[in-house]
Amino acid sequence: MRKIKKAIIAAAGYGTRFLPATKNQPKEMLPIVDKPIIHHLVEEAVDSGIEDIIIVTRAGQMPMEDHFDSNYELENELKEAGKLKRLKKVEGIPEMANFAYVRQHKGYPYGNATPLLCAAPLIDDDEAFVYMFGDDLTLSKKPVTKQLIEVYEKEDTTAVLGVQEVPDEEVERYGTVKYKNEKKNFEIEAGYEKLPAEEAPSNMALFGRFVFSYDIIKQAKKTPTGKDGELWAMDIINNLAQKGKKVIAQPIEGEWHTTGDPLRYLKTSVEFALMREDIGPEFRKYLENRF
Repeated sequence: MRKIKKAIIAAAGYGTRFLPATKNQPKEMLPIVDKPIIHHLVEEAVDSGIEDIIIVTRAGQMPMEDHFDSNYELENELKEAGKLKRLKKVEGIPEMANFAYVRQHKGYPYGNATPLLCAAPLIDDDEAFVYMFGDDLTLSKKPVTKQLIEVYEKEDTTAVLGVQEVPDEEVERYGTVKYKNEKKNFEIEAGYEKLPAEEAPSNMALFGRFVFSYDIIKQAKKTPTGKDGELWAMDIINNLAQKGKKVIAQPIEGEWHTTGDPLRYLKTSVEFALMREDIGPEFRKYLENRF
């Protein structure tokens, strides 16, 4: 089996819930403390052994591409000012991985699986890859992406999906899965998009971490659009599961945090700030005294 070295990050949305902040910048560039959302995703991927990062973008997202490139003027200014610690923070960013950018154009249907079609030419037909949604972050001792890669390498499977249990009142916000035998290896029968809690097969919610074989891309090319006329990753996965392909929905060790709307973005920012050794203790004292 080839080592998994590539990750596709879906980052072509408009971030309309964050307007006007996202009028002229990608939502993925909003900061979580002092790093953009997408920077955290790239770090997780790199810490999991990923070397090639494919970011699927849209028009107007040059700030995201510029972030992972060198800024010689800034670096020179920091160097001349003797701000070497700050210089170190930025000069190594382009060396984190090999970056490639693919535009998501209007020739494809809208949907959370559309980036798979856009990035398909950059994936070999005999390799597996990581797929990440651009607005989901995680906190864990072992990177969540690495956890899923290890499951994929251990099991003879077509896909590994990261899942985490959510409260009943949150279930309808996410896709959920129905297990075949939860106690055995977390293989699923099917997944379902955004069902009410009383209809959902479980409280195990899908979030933006997957490891896919190339079978997913082949199936994506022939899967019709589904709910709301969109191309859903879950429809692709279900089609393969119905053909007897093995799909595992792996509960993660750690915490999943979404940045999909302002409230959850703020909660995620707080959680990440509290984890920081440099500012976490003082920030915690502030929150305790303030509230």
